[in-house]
Amino acid sequence: MGLQKWLPSALAVGGFIASLVILIPGYSRAQDAKAIYVKQCENCHGATGKGDGSVGKIMQPRPTDFAVSLKGKSDEWIAKAIKDGGQAVGESAVMPSYNDLSDQQIKALVDYIKKFSS
Repeated sequence: MGLQKWLPSALAVGGFIASLVILIPGYSRAQDAKAIYVKQCENCHGATGKGDGSVGKIMQPRPTDFAVSLKGKSDEWIAKAIKDGGQAVGESAVMPSYNDLSDQQIKALVDYIKKFSS
């Protein structure tokens, strides 16, 4: 009997939360992009995209400083650099390709990285 009392309320709350996730897709996407950046990019490019990550500090050539290097670059250019690596866009071959990321993940990562250059 107790289950019958609280189950409808629990389902209603669960449905409401699910609708928020559907109505606010950018939140989840931004969180996913940040997680990808931290895992795949931050060691070289640093937490603020200045090319001063723990590995980036000792690399030659130094990783891209997004605040400087991305000005005037299109989303497509940035996406190609991520997907195919630096050499594909005339930059350093040290920048690896991340062709295992989905197009949606790359788009979210492009949006995240562009915030460093604004």
